[in-house]
Amino acid sequence: MPVAVPPAALTHLDVLESESIHIIREVAAEFERPVLMFSGGKDSIVMLRLAERAFAPARVPFGLLQVDTGYDFPEVLATRDRWVERLGIELHVASVEQAIADGVVVDDGRTSRNRLQIGTLLHAIEERGYTAAFGGGRRDEEKARAKERIYSHRRPRPRTDQLCGRDDRRAPPARPASPSSTAPS
Repeated sequence: MPVAVPPAALTHLDVLESESIHIIREVAAEFERPVLMFSGGKDSIVMLRLAERAFAPARVPFGLLQVDTGYDFPEVLATRDRWVERLGIELHVASVEQAIADGVVVDDGRTSRNRLQIGTLLHAIEERGYTAAFGGGRRDEEKARAKERIYSHRRPRPRTDQLCGRDDRRAPPARPASPSSTAPS
């Protein structure tokens, strides 16, 4: 008679990976046109690897979006391109330079490229019709994201006051009831 071997306990990283893969699958199933923000750096490579694992052996069912500041190292862009080619995934590059030329963002000479990325990113999301965007950022480096933990709910027009994460006890604001739902029957 075979002896039952108890399953190995999941490590903290196993649990985080499993939870991340679950969220990626749910977003892909629930949103019409998700996209993964991808720079070719270590955080976005981790996100892309999680997406790859979430759908293996099938292809990742959404594309990638990079906001090009014009200051990326050639090695980073080469890494990005190798990932795109290996996975056969669509890449859309939103250029800060092009956004300046098109009047989407204004370079007043004092604004950093990081700030100009915001308008470029929002314009690309709207222009391409993306309905959800995956992004990877470590909360130890980005304090504004520390309370989000896993998932950040946003209004149709992105705002930062709409945060709701796994460890955040605040619920999203209640929607006002429609007059027909409050009328006595």
